[in-house]
Amino acid sequence: MKTKKIICIVDDEEDLVENLKIELEAIRPDWKIITFSEGMKAIQEIVKGNVDLVVTDIAMPDMDGYELFWRIKDYNEKIPVIMMTGFGYDPNHVLVRAKVDGLKDVLYKPFETEKLVELIESHLQ
Repeated sequence: MKTKKIICIVDDEEDLVENLKIELEAIRPDWKIITFSEGMKAIQEIVKGNVDLVVTDIAMPDMDGYELFWRIKDYNEKIPVIMMTGFGYDPNHVLVRAKVDGLKDVLYKPFETEKLVELIESHLQ
């Protein structure tokens, strides 16, 4: 039996992650969606080796998405990371630095769940 792919969603907007979890599991029942509202808790799960892909918000109180991205890459550069943000302006150009360091995808909120599904699928292949 094929094991489910584990997708980790990190965002301090708990309603958003809960809705995304429900939508993604409805569209792709072969995925297991785990959610965290804090980057540190997500890192603890990621270093257990249980995560195939991470979707993270950029602006979060405890650890922003960039720090989470770089910590994931330090741990295992093969884990794909997709960032999502409600902000279009990046005054410190951290998005550019993250892309130089391997970030491939940024979704701007609000986005269609189907778009996220397509991005996740492209990374899991």
